[in-house]
Amino acid sequence: MNQSASKTPNKLINEKSPYLLQHAYNPVDWYPWSDKAFAKAKKENKPIFLSIGYSTCHWCHVMERESFEDAEVAKVMNDSFISIKVDREERPDIDNIYMRVCQIVTGRGGWPLTIVMTPDKEPFFAGTYFSKETKYGRPGIIDLLTQLNEIWTTRQSDITKAVNEILEHLKSKSESGDTVSLDKSLLDKAFQDLQHQFDNEHGGFGNSPKFPIPHNLMFLLRYAAATGSEEAQVIVNKTLTEMRNGGIYDHVGLGFHRYSTDRHWLLPHFEKMLYDQALLAMAYTEAFQMNKNNLFKETALQIFEYVLRDMTSPEGGFYSAEDADSEGVEGKFYTWSKDEINKLLSHEEAELFIEVYNIANDGNFKDESTRTLSGVNIPHLTKSTSEIAETKNIPHEELIKQLNTIREKLFNTRDKRIHPLKDDKILTDWNGLMMAALAKASRVFDNEKLLSSAKKASNFIYDKMLTANNQLLHRYKDSSAEINANAEDYAFLTWGMLELYETTFDTKYLEQAIQLTDIFIKHFWDSNAGGFYFTSDYSEKLLIRSKEIYDGAIPSANSVALSNLIRLSRITGETKYDEYTDKLVKAFSKEISRMPSVYTQFLSGFGLIVGDSFEVVIVGHRDSPETKQIIVGLNNYFTPNKVCIFIPADDANNSIRTLAPYTENYEMINGKTTVYVCRNHQCNLPTNDIDEVLKQLQE
Repeated sequence: MNQSASKTPNKLINEKSPYLLQHAYNPVDWYPWSDKAFAKAKKENKPIFLSIGYSTCHWCHVMERESFEDAEVAKVMNDSFISIKVDREERPDIDNIYMRVCQIVTGRGGWPLTIVMTPDKEPFFAGTYFSKETKYGRPGIIDLLTQLNEIWTTRQSDITKAVNEILEHLKSKSESGDTVSLDKSLLDKAFQDLQHQFDNEHGGFGNSPKFPIPHNLMFLLRYAAATGSEEAQVIVNKTLTEMRNGGIYDHVGLGFHRYSTDRHWLLPHFEKMLYDQALLAMAYTEAFQMNKNNLFKETALQIFEYVLRDMTSPEGGFYSAEDADSEGVEGKFYTWSKDEINKLLSHEEAELFIEVYNIANDGNFKDESTRTLSGVNIPHLTKSTSEIAETKNIPHEELIKQLNTIREKLFNTRDKRIHPLKDDKILTDWNGLMMAALAKASRVFDNEKLLSSAKKASNFIYDKMLTANNQLLHRYKDSSAEINANAEDYAFLTWGMLELYETTFDTKYLEQAIQLTDIFIKHFWDSNAGGFYFTSDYSEKLLIRSKEIYDGAIPSANSVALSNLIRLSRITGETKYDEYTDKLVKAFSKEISRMPSVYTQFLSGFGLIVGDSFEVVIVGHRDSPETKQIIVGLNNYFTPNKVCIFIPADDANNSIRTLAPYTENYEMINGKTTVYVCRNHQCNLPTNDIDEVLKQLQE
């Protein structure tokens, strides 16, 4: 905090959000989003200055240092505005609405998000980052607020006009349009678009900045499985390999940073987000399942190692994020000088690390603000470890062993540095994603530790984050769960429960997925136009009830819900889920048909409708060797278009027969574990032969 910061806390001091608490000693008289703040604005006839960000947002920190910690800026804000701070991760419903406003007004968005609005929450100005002073033609916050206050006090007609125009655009964008007919060609078009955007040299899509976008890769894996497209596999394998080798991957502490500011995956924004770890771990797991590249397995397991080591609460829930900055400097925690490497390691170790991870004398990290060399390095690979081992004429396993020893030494040293802030709030939606990733990986890698972690997280959510009437809450912090859940909480947690069911075949997880989905439909479904609203019918009323379908940094709730509904229908045989599936597709059909490549999570679900699909029912004794062999055999192959159900032969009253009544007459044949495979609503004869099962799935 700089010298202009206040010694006296403002009204954020009693909040739980780490982001809001970061601003609790600003001289700005911040309010949390509350009725009290809006009532004060009405009483004093002042506009609202709304600032939305999150704890690991680099430019949010910069704007705080430059503006919100400055006494001169604070005086303008305190004299003329009521200032409200919102953590977008705590209140994605608020962020969702006002980010739409920013995109309408400016054509772009991002954080920090800056909105100026009336005491009735109606926006008339939107922007993102503002420095203190006007420079290079970009207004500074003092000049901006002075001008906006002058308009507020003397030109109310202009305010009314701006509000009406914004609200008209906002409402028109939230209304469902006409429907169009969708078919398989939509998948081909999305693939062709991604193929066109693909960077053949460095992997990923586009130029810079580069985001991982794991759901693009998971769609391409499904497209490759369905069509045999080698090019789709090339795109996935190249991208996953380049990201793993690049500076976006933390080669010392493991896990992925948020995104790369350059085309080469070298210079990341250093924050680490839980949702990135979950989605990337899923992509690496599925890519391994398809082509058995051990680098992908190793990467997935290392992501989980990072999460379980650094991002897991004692109760089993997963924390949200780690910051990019420490000691006020982005990347300081993660970078190394060559001299430091030479001092910490033996001569032989230092030589090896410097060569393998491209440590330069004058550094390879360019500071974002000055674009000049800072003398420190981001470890990264330009050759695979197998290529390096071959060059050095040593076994690959020996090289990896040496590098792991070095990594452990550097990690222990780095651990003594001042750490970036850890945002230790626990969010239901992001925990759902991590549960799904852990459960999926545990069955692919036959890893009990990963499964145990997924189960523990599930128990935590159900113990701590449900209301008395079984409705979800969104955020847990300091032993308290608060804030009504949004659509992503329900959709992502259901995803986690479905993955846990297909990994354990414990029907409690299937029952929970059904219960979540039924509550989700009851309180979020648009009964007129179809699709799920972002907020429930019992949540705080905002300007509009929006529906999100765009698959951005995180897949949309509607996209994930599509797959969930299809899987539930095929597991349980309950046709009501098919009806919602059809309406969901129609609701967004016109929007998706325009540019399908930005809805890849949705298309992964849509592929289950228009492509081949399988239901696999296993009847047997769960612990018998032949049952285990069949389950392992099924898990070895990438068949994302199947659902799998297990019926214990020794439990006639097992609840799966109640949840999926069509399985009532499925029995073991010849006293052996028996598998029933149905394809595209047609069932094959049951078999005891795993090879025959795999043949049917691969036809």
